[in-house]
Amino acid sequence: MTEANVSWSLTTLIWLFGRNGDYGGFGVASSWFDLVLRLVHGVGSCLWFGFELEFLWDSVVSLEFVEFHFELGFDLCCVACGVLLEVVRRSSIREELVGAWLGSSSFLVRLSSCSWSKVGSLVSSEVGVRRWAARGVLARACLETDYRLRIHVSDANHSRWEIPHYLLHRPALSSLAFPTTITTTTTTLPLTLSHPTFLLSFTLHTTTTTTPFSFSVSRPSSPTPLLSTPLTHPLLFKPQLIRLSSSLPSSASLFGLGEHTKPTFKLQFPQTLTLWNSDIASSNVDLNLYGSHPFYLDVREDGEAHGVVWVNSNGMDVIYEGDTVTWRVIGGVVDLYVFAGPTAEDVVGQYTEQVGRPAPMPYWSFGFHQCRYGYHDVYELESVVAGYAKAKIPLDVMWTDIDYMDAYKDFTLDPVHFPVDKMQPFVETLHKNGQRCVVILDPGISVNNTYGTFVRGMKADIFIKRYGVPYLGVVWPGPVYFPDFVNPATANFWADEIIRFRKLLPVDGLWIDMNEISNFNTSEPTPHSTLDDPPYKINNSGVHRPINNKTVPATAVHYGNISEYNAHNLYGYLEARATHAALIRATGERPFVLSRSTFIGSGKYTAHWTGDNSATWDDLAYSIPAILNFGLFGIPMVGADICGFNGNTTEELCRRWIQLGAFYPFARNHASVGTLPHELYRWESVAASSRKVLGLRYRLLPYFYTLMLEAHSTGLPIARPLFFSFPKEAKTYRIDSQFLLGRGVMVSPVIQQGATSVNVYFPAGN
Repeated sequence: MTEANVSWSLTTLIWLFGRNGDYGGFGVASSWFDLVLRLVHGVGSCLWFGFELEFLWDSVVSLEFVEFHFELGFDLCCVACGVLLEVVRRSSIREELVGAWLGSSSFLVRLSSCSWSKVGSLVSSEVGVRRWAARGVLARACLETDYRLRIHVSDANHSRWEIPHYLLHRPALSSLAFPTTITTTTTTLPLTLSHPTFLLSFTLHTTTTTTPFSFSVSRPSSPTPLLSTPLTHPLLFKPQLIRLSSSLPSSASLFGLGEHTKPTFKLQFPQTLTLWNSDIASSNVDLNLYGSHPFYLDVREDGEAHGVVWVNSNGMDVIYEGDTVTWRVIGGVVDLYVFAGPTAEDVVGQYTEQVGRPAPMPYWSFGFHQCRYGYHDVYELESVVAGYAKAKIPLDVMWTDIDYMDAYKDFTLDPVHFPVDKMQPFVETLHKNGQRCVVILDPGISVNNTYGTFVRGMKADIFIKRYGVPYLGVVWPGPVYFPDFVNPATANFWADEIIRFRKLLPVDGLWIDMNEISNFNTSEPTPHSTLDDPPYKINNSGVHRPINNKTVPATAVHYGNISEYNAHNLYGYLEARATHAALIRATGERPFVLSRSTFIGSGKYTAHWTGDNSATWDDLAYSIPAILNFGLFGIPMVGADICGFNGNTTEELCRRWIQLGAFYPFARNHASVGTLPHELYRWESVAASSRKVLGLRYRLLPYFYTLMLEAHSTGLPIARPLFFSFPKEAKTYRIDSQFLLGRGVMVSPVIQQGATSVNVYFPAGN
């Protein structure tokens, strides 16, 4: 088969003029003057549209079919530039513009705008094109900015789940402005998409009619790819499984891909990192926890860094083997963004610019917080506040867990132990002392016809459904329905309930828990459903546990007929967004929200704590990689439960923990019901250490607040790994027991039992 070399010659112009009406009514010039105008407009359009390289792939295309498509593609190529603008005007779908067919490969390459609407077919009347598109995938690469590249792979003929823009905002590609000198090679393989001043380039590599495509992303300044899909690990694109691999050099150091508890900040291999939001205590190492963040930072030995995020809310396994990273995702599409850096700080800034800058936190939230699951009544709350004052340990925020509720129902007060006539003066006294109050909310709404929140929720029809009726789960109150935060009406319902409650008790912040969603029941799968029982089993809970286990079943349905299978990992993010907006509406002030479950972009609305850790020395050490990871994820207001949540702490452990925890961005002491109390004044040695380290924290509050402003403005985390400031020192990539606050404070805590000294790495500096 002969290669098609495209040239815009006089012959082509005459061909354009002479082939009137052959292509579905596009028409051509009715006069030479009209033709010249069309060509001028067309060339201009080619320049503007030339920023995206698209290709269709079908590994089973027959030789006869390829030859047919080659000829058709060549004809369309001759038309494309001259009538490009007119096609846009008549079809209103820029994705339908066709460029050139390239030789004997099984690709249709197109130049068009970076617009992501569903692709139609310019030549839908041609059976061959329809058949080819139906059996293939549509892939696009787009240089969105000088430092951000997007790679999108979807089904060429069938719609697939993608996170809607109204749920997770991404910049509208059609509104982006680009230079007009993007270079694409469109006549031979490999194909390259690049620009002289851009930091990334995309290359589609040589392939045949029977092999999958392969692509790479590189810096123009270096031959080593940042992302490279090897033909030995080809793309697999099935309805409920996408597999995509990328080769890695030995110099790559990877960080991120959460949420998991890990002993090291730098990812070790081999390992499988599963992303499926689950109510699994964070004291469990290497299991999928409360949030999903399919983002990693790759730092090379020269200190240059880049980042990759796969914007996808479906469950996934990410297999890291040192020389490759392989994604196995059980739905959706490929939607990869590559961030050029070239420093780690640049990457996090570029990533948070894309997904949302961290929310600015109120000044009081940087003070010290005290909580416990198991406070018996309002008098115990008053006693704890008095205990801190007597010990001269600063306390800015007093919290209550679910104990304050009437039968664990949201937006209620226990009439016996936390009655409204006692809680109101308690909160009023806190406010007079310059202190604050935060309470917990769980998403499950008790099914009870005498409960106002339930009655109003039913009237508004805002609960998640299964089989056409609200899905019935079981949590702390017993039988519950779960609000559907995909539904726009739910945000109004939620805000109204918060406003009602704050009129009863004017709390200052809200803590949203159990929002993975956690469910004490496991529902039976729908018979023969591949949603409840997908063909590929992700490594849920480390044992390939069914995805319906202890959560809302995958066949449950959200607003807009969106399945829980697709939306599961979004729940905590959407609840945080609704809660953030509700507090703004209720108070008119900067809100404080703390969420257990998180996703891409959650930092725009919420702080986070690392969940149900345990009172062990290992958990103390694990907290440092955990808070550093959430800094990468764009959630800088993060901390771990000081002194440990589950189990009984010891005096030594609690003393060491406050010495570290005083420098978490979010500093809260918290314990579980049934454990020994461990407020900081319980031991004199712990109280003495607390006065010292919290005294230092409070002197640093202007610094913390400045770092928060920097995080909100640039995306940079508050707590940072050492290599953010010392990228050329490879030893800093492996440091898990030290961190920086901004650029000016290094924290090197004691995290080993019995230790009276600590080994500290001091970078060379300037």
